[in-house]
Amino acid sequence: MGTLYYGDAGTPIEIDDRALAHLKIAITTKLRRNESFTLSWRHVDGQTRGRSSLWLHPAIPLRFVFETPEAPELDREWIEDLMRGANSGGGIVLDLEHAAAQKPTGPKPVEAA
Repeated sequence: MGTLYYGDAGTPIEIDDRALAHLKIAITTKLRRNESFTLSWRHVDGQTRGRSSLWLHPAIPLRFVFETPEAPELDREWIEDLMRGANSGGGIVLDLEHAAAQKPTGPKPVEAA
């Protein structure tokens, strides 16, 4: 399980390593272009019921921490889906339960982050 740290938020966001690697590509691509957007998710079991959203901005510190030392195989289509979300008015909406269940599929890998 990886962790996303954003700004001075006291609560780290736990995200499956593979999902976090895909998010890292989408997020850093947008922020490198000085483009802000939202990242939203529903809270998983064991957390307070509800959902959360972050406004991601290039000036706010961001850190990705991965549990595993090896970079996972990335799926180009998943990254493209995340980018479409980031470019929309609704931002990226991440389904954490679905993301944790994702397995590498097919011969569409891209270089790992």
